[in-house]
Amino acid sequence: MGQKKKKTPSNVLGTNRKARFNYFVEDSLECGIALKGTEVKSLKSSQFSFTDSYVEIVKNEMFLNKLHITPYNFGNINNHNPDRSRKLLAHKKEIKKLEKKVYENGYTLIPLMFYLKDGRVKVEVGLCKGKKDYDKRDTIKKNDLNRDAARNFKNDY
Repeated sequence: MGQKKKKTPSNVLGTNRKARFNYFVEDSLECGIALKGTEVKSLKSSQFSFTDSYVEIVKNEMFLNKLHITPYNFGNINNHNPDRSRKLLAHKKEIKKLEKKVYENGYTLIPLMFYLKDGRVKVEVGLCKGKKDYDKRDTIKKNDLNRDAARNFKNDY
């Protein structure tokens, strides 16, 4: 039969649009993230930046680096460090499979999206391969052609 189209969650906190422009996304994995107190409130109010962030695998554990979560405004003296490394939660088999591809084939793990699922913050991590400049130009060209076609179709009706 046909492939199932992946449903995007309705409560998205943020998406990494630059990742889809700079990388070919081969596969993706939903992970939990280990957060401290006020980090959840900052994430829910979209006070974070993850354009330069990446995932690193160390000793069968995944860590999200360079994710900046702004300290919560109404927090107290126990606010978190905004740039600390955060542990991602996934099954050991999935981590080993990703680790194998990253080290053998030269892929990179990039966070693609943050969203809420049953009140918990989840991260969609993508297994990505870098695009060359000509690939990026092709992507821009396709987007322009699609936009022009949609505009012409709209004007016809």
